[in-house]
Amino acid sequence: MKKKTLAMIQPYVWLLPSVILMVSMILIPIVSVFKISFSDVGRSGIVRGLNGVQNYLDIFAEPTFWHTLQNTVIWTVVVVGVSTVFGFVLAMVLNQEFKGRKFVRAVVIFPWATALIIQSVIWKYIINADYGSLNILLKKIGLIDGFVNWTKTAGSMFGWECWVGIFVTFPFVTFCVLSGLQSIDGSLYESASVDGASFWQKLFKITLPLVAPSLTVSTVLNIIYVFNSFPIVWTISKGAPADQTHTLVTYLYQLSFTDGKGGHAAAVSVIGFVILAFCASIYMILSLRGEEES
Repeated sequence: MKKKTLAMIQPYVWLLPSVILMVSMILIPIVSVFKISFSDVGRSGIVRGLNGVQNYLDIFAEPTFWHTLQNTVIWTVVVVGVSTVFGFVLAMVLNQEFKGRKFVRAVVIFPWATALIIQSVIWKYIINADYGSLNILLKKIGLIDGFVNWTKTAGSMFGWECWVGIFVTFPFVTFCVLSGLQSIDGSLYESASVDGASFWQKLFKITLPLVAPSLTVSTVLNIIYVFNSFPIVWTISKGAPADQTHTLVTYLYQLSFTDGKGGHAAAVSVIGFVILAFCASIYMILSLRGEEES
């Protein structure tokens, strides 16, 4: 009887450390942020008591918040969308046999393997209006006469930040898709060629359906990573000019550590959490429906 009882509880004993870690590192911080978002927090970070939904009302009354939310949606859609398309195309290329393929694969991984803060600092230097290497290069080859201010408007600044986000994101998509491409049996393409299938028919009938799981995983993870990305925007602009290039993550950071509004920052954090949870729920529902239909 004792052996049977031990056998029953043994799996739970093995899972206990993971459960404790998840509760202490994930659940407790989430609950704490939710509590702070409904609290009156001083500039020193001291919680002075609950104030209901006042923090949320203050945030919703700020035009900066709505502009920041719009920026976040654009940032996520553009970076994830473009990097997914470009990464997929590059994976198709790297899946072909050509001389130097291993070297090219090694080079492609560098932007993703390098720390985001380093990439951001490098690109900030490249596009600098006074001493940036982009201006120096273009001037040397005669494409421009004088140095150009590439970030003179909020739109151009935000556009460059999106480009840096794409640059550091597409390698992840490339290698996720490449792993899926390499698992496809080559005989499928041979049979399709014998039947007279064109490149596009092979792409939509064989390649895309079979790499869909890899592409889905990379897309979902990228949405989470990009939505919560902090170093690129903060390093390049810190929300400038006039808080026009903030995303939710940099905005809540400024609220908390620059403006001393911890309660408002927590409210913005909760809003971001709810948005991501909603997107994840939709993905899970669609995935379960797809499995049921198949």
